[in-house]
Amino acid sequence: MDFTAHIRELLFGHDCVIIPDFGGFIGNYSPARIDKVNGTFYPPVKKISFNRNLNHNDGLLIKKISGTTGMNYGNTRDLIAEYVSDLRRKLEKGEKVVFEHIGTFVNNHEGNVQFEPDENVNYNLDAFGFESFQCLPLEGYDVRKRLTGTHTANQRHIIRRYLWRAAVIIPIAAAIIAVSLKADFLKAKVETTTMNPLATAEFEHNKAAVDKGIVELTPEVSIPADTISLEPEPAPVITPAATNETAPAETVPNLTEKNTYYIITGSFQSQENAGKQISQLQAAGFNPEVVAAGNGFYRVCAMECPDLATAVTKKDSIVARFPGAWISRKK
Repeated sequence: MDFTAHIRELLFGHDCVIIPDFGGFIGNYSPARIDKVNGTFYPPVKKISFNRNLNHNDGLLIKKISGTTGMNYGNTRDLIAEYVSDLRRKLEKGEKVVFEHIGTFVNNHEGNVQFEPDENVNYNLDAFGFESFQCLPLEGYDVRKRLTGTHTANQRHIIRRYLWRAAVIIPIAAAIIAVSLKADFLKAKVETTTMNPLATAEFEHNKAAVDKGIVELTPEVSIPADTISLEPEPAPVITPAATNETAPAETVPNLTEKNTYYIITGSFQSQENAGKQISQLQAAGFNPEVVAAGNGFYRVCAMECPDLATAVTKKDSIVARFPGAWISRKK
């Protein structure tokens, strides 16, 4: 019975496979290498050598054959002993014993066993599928000439052209950036805008006043937020000039306090649209109110502040969610 196939299978996963009373096959790892003479690249390999002194029974080969054939340990050991005796008889007769894809055994003139491995087989699993290949260097190509060579006249012309363009473009770009930064620095801290295209005229009036630092408003009447209906309904007629009839003191917030600043998030001609923004502010955690301006608009006030610095700080935090917010001060 030939056990060569079992030995080959064990060599892929083990570095030493011993045939009891005969010797051991040893796998030696060799890294990838380059033959610079002929330009050949070789992958990493596991070379097989043989040591006749490793002849004790470690049980590896017997266990492999027993598990494959189903024989018990004792019968397998006897079978391997007969196989080894047959190998020795062939070698003593001067015959060549070949282990396919492993190597060849012969007796030299002194009667010692010599092993010649098969160089065409690689038992390194990490190099599976790798083969040697040849890559010859390019002839007539000297990298040093490329590094020390001078530019041609055309190359120098191209470089001068790009340098001239850079000399013109860079100062212009720097001037544009400087003008932009200066404009941002001189820009007023309080910016005003509007969320309603119908309130353009009022927005421009307030913006000009805020840029001067003072916003003068016509008398306003405060309308509590809970009186704003979210359903469409006719806008009420508000007469700011009426002094004989005023709302009860408990329903009219005190908006006449001197130097009180208000953050207005929107100005609407429709009471329904003002009520919608009231709902948005309430959902955001504010306690808003509606102020009726003398020009017939409904202004939505998010909060009031005691001074301009506080109003500017609060407005910067509100404008992220309500981009149309501006600051209003009433004398």
